[in-house]
Amino acid sequence: GEVADCKAYDALIGLPERAPDALLADKGYDADAIRADLAKRQIEPVIPGRSNRRVKIEHDRTLYKQRNRIERMFGHLKINRAIATRYDQLANSFLGMVHLATARYWLKFVHAA
Repeated sequence: GEVADCKAYDALIGLPERAPDALLADKGYDADAIRADLAKRQIEPVIPGRSNRRVKIEHDRTLYKQRNRIERMFGHLKINRAIATRYDQLANSFLGMVHLATARYWLKFVHAA
């Protein structure tokens, strides 16, 4: 909805079982507090700086291009109406639909090979 992306950072950073080497994120996550937390956790921030930032921050452009794969995967998943509209009320039902859609998308590549 209307909430900024960086508000969800605290909930999302604690999810993985193993700490990632880098965090690929868009300009919505460009905040000094997030960058400081990533430095404390020894995670490389691959976040382009906002255009209104006074001091320009460099990021790994080659690694940032990999973020496009993630965005395309979400685009393919949202083709399914139940996922795009979050029709399921329970988290387990929604996750089941995501698993089915992912398997269906994956089968296209297995069958082609």
